Amino acid sequence: MATQFVDRVVLQVAAGNGGHGVASVHREKFKPLGGPDGGNGGHGGDVVLEVDPQSTTLLDYHRNPYRKATNGRPGAGDEKNGADGDDLVLPVPQGTVVKTRGGEVLADLVGFGTRFVVARGGRGGLGNKALASPRRKAPGFALLGEPGETRDIVLELKTLADVALIGFPSAGKSSLVSVLSSARPKIADYPFTTLVPNLGVVTAGEERFTVADVPGLIPGASQGKGLGLEFLRHVERCEVLVHVIDCATLEPGRDPMTDLEVIEEELAAYVPDASLGGVPLSERTRVVVLNKADVPDARELAEMVRPDLEARGLEVHIVSAVAHLGLKELSFSLARHVAQARAEIEAEVVPQRTVLRPKAVDDSGFEVRRENTSDGEVFRVVGERPTRWVRQTDFGNDEAVGYLADRLNRLGVEEELFKAGAVAGSTVLIGPVDDAVVFDWEPTLSTGPELLGRRGTDLRLEDHHRPTRAEKREEFHARKDAQREAREKLDTERRSGIWTDRDLDEDDE
Repeated sequence: MATQFVDRVVLQVAAGNGGHGVASVHREKFKPLGGPDGGNGGHGGDVVLEVDPQSTTLLDYHRNPYRKATNGRPGAGDEKNGADGDDLVLPVPQGTVVKTRGGEVLADLVGFGTRFVVARGGRGGLGNKALASPRRKAPGFALLGEPGETRDIVLELKTLADVALIGFPSAGKSSLVSVLSSARPKIADYPFTTLVPNLGVVTAGEERFTVADVPGLIPGASQGKGLGLEFLRHVERCEVLVHVIDCATLEPGRDPMTDLEVIEEELAAYVPDASLGGVPLSERTRVVVLNKADVPDARELAEMVRPDLEARGLEVHIVSAVAHLGLKELSFSLARHVAQARAEIEAEVVPQRTVLRPKAVDDSGFEVRRENTSDGEVFRVVGERPTRWVRQTDFGNDEAVGYLADRLNRLGVEEELFKAGAVAGSTVLIGPVDDAVVFDWEPTLSTGPELLGRRGTDLRLEDHHRPTRAEKREEFHARKDAQREAREKLDTERRSGIWTDRDLDEDDE
């Protein structure tokens, strides 16, 4: 059974989640205060695409489009860190282009062994051992592991070949591939015999190049008619285009000049991917092959139209794949064109220059946006660090929530919220639109006995002034004067009969 060929799939990938850190206290006999010893969680595995020489199709991903890497293991007590998750390596054929659903090119995978990380695993959470500091000697919390990246990508296979054989179905393209190289494609005398691009390697003198049979080109192919739109993408990487024209066709309305013009119109209508450096197909090197010259009438027709084609500036070869007529001249001509195209490409290659763009010193790494939604006004905090901190917080632990508040305050989030117009009770969202955490904001109080200074400090304890002897004497006399005044007031009330000693006794009872 022939292998099904798939050259475009939508793949859903998910990297592994990071393992959670653990809050643990070292326990040992005769050491009741052993200190924190919780280990860190392991990192989640990445999803990696790698060009594999044994891979020729995207069929596996068409059948199973959901792929996920393994998660990191959680930490444990006794300072034991969790194991990292294994990377998921997905083999892809050479010439695979990785895109987003919106069409943005993420990577062009060329060269065996080329790797591209399409989804990164989440970081492991820190245990309370790593969170301990001179100010926080025994944290009672740990950080959660980050979730791994999840995304939908589009994989498109664009054949890597130097020469593309194009033309109507049953024009003899597969036969030419079989006689020019050692490839053995399926050959028959009915339309659309070839359903997959066939590749062959041709050696002409010292030059070695690849040739591809691109099937399915008929009128309307550039608009998706027939199989043309699916396989025209395989022409994008080819530097030399060879028109294979059937001079022995018996179909009405078909002749070499008409076939050439129809295919040229389809090539001109197809727009290659500019992000891959594609050159319009109408500007590439053309060679015309008049095939099936072993048939007498076909040979006569080929000789008749040859001057008209050469008058257009086209190089023409009269060949026969069955009788092996004109193949040597054709292979050396193609080798010459390929060598010229390679030389032009090498001349245009500009060495890549590494540009370093360090972040500014005062770059906070986040921004506060004021938005109006159907539920009212909200303030969205967007930034890598705030989003990561929120995802790592265990909101069931008050100490962990306080640690998050300290981090956000030190980063300057609270100050920016004030500048944006937020007040107590405002709705604050931290994170992207589709995955944000919602808070009812309660700003830190700057006055009152509840919070005097930053968390963990008290301004009343920061006065280190020692009173002098005179100040102590003055305080003593003031206290004695207050006591004397209180006794005199008490004696005056007793003399006036406001209360007596008996009343005091009854109150005591």
